[in-house]
Amino acid sequence: MIPHLITSSGDPVLELEQRILEAQPAIERWFRLEWMEHTPPFYSSVDLRNAGFKLAPVDTNLFPGGFNNLSPDMMPLAVQAAMAAIEKICPEAKNLLVIPENHTRNTFYLENVATLMRIFRQAGLNVRLGSLDEAVTEPMHLKLPSGGELVVEPLIRNKLRLGLKDFDPCTILLNNDLSGGIPPILQGLHEQYLLPPLHAGWAVRRKSNHFHAYDDVAKKFAKLIGVDPWMLNPYFAQCGKINFHERHGEDCLVGAVDSVLTKVRKKYKEYGIQEKPFVIVKADAGTYGMGVMTVRDPSEVKDLNRKTRNKMSVVKEGLEVSEVLVQEGVPSVERLQEAVCEPVVYMMDRYVVGGFYRVHADRGPDENLNAPGMHFVPLAFEEQFNVTHPEAAPGTNGPNRFYMYGVIARLAMVAASYELERTDPEVEMG
Repeated sequence: MIPHLITSSGDPVLELEQRILEAQPAIERWFRLEWMEHTPPFYSSVDLRNAGFKLAPVDTNLFPGGFNNLSPDMMPLAVQAAMAAIEKICPEAKNLLVIPENHTRNTFYLENVATLMRIFRQAGLNVRLGSLDEAVTEPMHLKLPSGGELVVEPLIRNKLRLGLKDFDPCTILLNNDLSGGIPPILQGLHEQYLLPPLHAGWAVRRKSNHFHAYDDVAKKFAKLIGVDPWMLNPYFAQCGKINFHERHGEDCLVGAVDSVLTKVRKKYKEYGIQEKPFVIVKADAGTYGMGVMTVRDPSEVKDLNRKTRNKMSVVKEGLEVSEVLVQEGVPSVERLQEAVCEPVVYMMDRYVVGGFYRVHADRGPDENLNAPGMHFVPLAFEEQFNVTHPEAAPGTNGPNRFYMYGVIARLAMVAASYELERTDPEVEMG
């Protein structure tokens, strides 16, 4: 299923699609060279927004939680990518321990865990689940809507290794983004591979670090294909030391909003774009679409009402927001049955393994779609994501559009590899 675009044939994104298709050999070589120098994150998902005049990543998740929303046709790709990823890290791997989020009542999330386990079993590993929740003291059986069940077991830590009863894994896969901090049980595991590393979790990670790295990647890539980097890259600013409850840091926020809007207005003028620019203000650490608001004028953040301050002040696990990212808003011109949608691309190791459209019938093109009421439609990657049809007219061919999504998502993945290198505490100490 390919959504229709509210665009005209002269739209810059259609031209961008053309440039990307024409440069495919150079692009794939560029990615190969990047991966010779940098290690891709073990897995990731990237939220993209297609404005017709730009196509950009707006969020990169290093603990993706929607594998159940991918098309079943993509399973072989995911299994192949999992094999490649594991082979690189621990070729003799036999046992894989998966540590999920603690919210075991969210059955959609549990279906994601079940899909991940299926992928790694088919890649040739024994897979079991261990919980960080101290309330789990014996194996817990969780029923799935699809009919199966998951068994979550208590973790057992000895001095150097982490495992389960009668289960000693060489690799531990976190599907828990550590929003609540890094638990001691995960620290000092030097004998086992912990994926992703602890500093990829929200206890340490900041979106602003990611987008600083993405700036570098977008500039290099834009030069390669001969486009303005802005077409692939949202402007942003960061504000630390914010307290929404006590109204501290309001001036910093007003200044950041004003600065980003001014830059965007200039670009809109340059390209003759008639839209009214907006920014998205979001927590610099955190996920699940919490702590997010759309702002069209700096005055809107000057005197926030109590309801908005409450919404913005807390994210997952009740954590207080003290730093925010002010990001250029990218309106979405893609529609599925008249509802606004955005593509989300899933990757494992260096490979695209599928994706879906996040669709929200009650949200506008300038709003966050990661909110209650959204639903998911798998991207129809009938063929592998890098099989293109260069002779098709831009904007008309599913595989070509998905290839373009895959390219931009992989740029965000390269940025994530830069980001993890730059924030690695081991490297700083060495």
